[in-house]
Amino acid sequence: MVMAKYNLALLPGDGIGPEVMDATVKVLDALEAKTGISFKYKTYMIGDAEKKRSGTALPQETIDGVKAANACLFACVGETAKETILPLRQKLNLYVNLRPAKAYPGVPALKPETDLMIVRENTEGIYKMIGDRSPKSAFNVRVVTYEASYNIVKYAFEYAKANGKKKVTAVHKANVLDYTDGLFLEAARDVATEYPDYEYNELIVDAAAMRLVMYPESFEVVVTTNMFGDILSDVAAGLVGGLGMAPSGNVGEDICIFEPVHGSAPDIAGKGIANPSACILSAAMMLEWLKEKDAAEMVVAAVLKVLEEGKVKTPDLGGKNSTNEFAEAVAAAL
Repeated sequence: MVMAKYNLALLPGDGIGPEVMDATVKVLDALEAKTGISFKYKTYMIGDAEKKRSGTALPQETIDGVKAANACLFACVGETAKETILPLRQKLNLYVNLRPAKAYPGVPALKPETDLMIVRENTEGIYKMIGDRSPKSAFNVRVVTYEASYNIVKYAFEYAKANGKKKVTAVHKANVLDYTDGLFLEAARDVATEYPDYEYNELIVDAAAMRLVMYPESFEVVVTTNMFGDILSDVAAGLVGGLGMAPSGNVGEDICIFEPVHGSAPDIAGKGIANPSACILSAAMMLEWLKEKDAAEMVVAAVLKVLEEGKVKTPDLGGKNSTNEFAEAVAAAL
């Protein structure tokens, strides 16, 4: 058997981050024992605690470590998101944010029929952090380019093609944001002409939000700008049981950072009761990005098995098990 070897950069961060990261590594170690894949881990500092310690939330060593690794797993940070994950996305041109929303067995869901992917532009928009503030007024500049819009919509269609989906919905607010979202739609329409066999729709963001809640089954792949994607993906997570079940990926041409969507949850940090599912499922997405599709499917199947059996559940899922016990159950299911 030929061994595939991967160097993984781990960014545990703050709060429950180290706990869910340890749980995920436990599952990856079990995968390693089961397959011809081997992982070499290197942990890097990031977040609030690191800023308190060294004066910076994102050391250069961390940026270099992510660049050098085959892939990166990031858990969460507290107050320093705009000093950490946002600069990483922009510096490393991780222009795609992949946010699946899927209902899982054994997890109470408002809309069990939900199964969609939000493809969010990840480097532009309001999150460019260009703006100014005076005592009584403030502004942030929204940046949208044709190139970034074209690239993200192209990625959405290619994702649909690779995953057996037939419908792509572009979400915008061009009726009000006529310059920026008008340009986004121009790029989207140009891309859509290259995929005549796919259904292409456009929806204004407020209508899309309502439709997402009422008829999530009408969506397959949603593509949108940075802030709209951020908001809509949390709405979608609410349909399937909350952020504890929401993985995501930040991907560029040859660099990636996969992360659970949840925050650092300081109220339960250190108690060992956080749900590591989102982090483990983010690792599965990472494996898929590394073209280890079989391994990715094994990890997802193991998580599904534990959820479906319902014997081991963290408190957010209505159980009394610890983070570690859940990870051990998933590892055993492998």
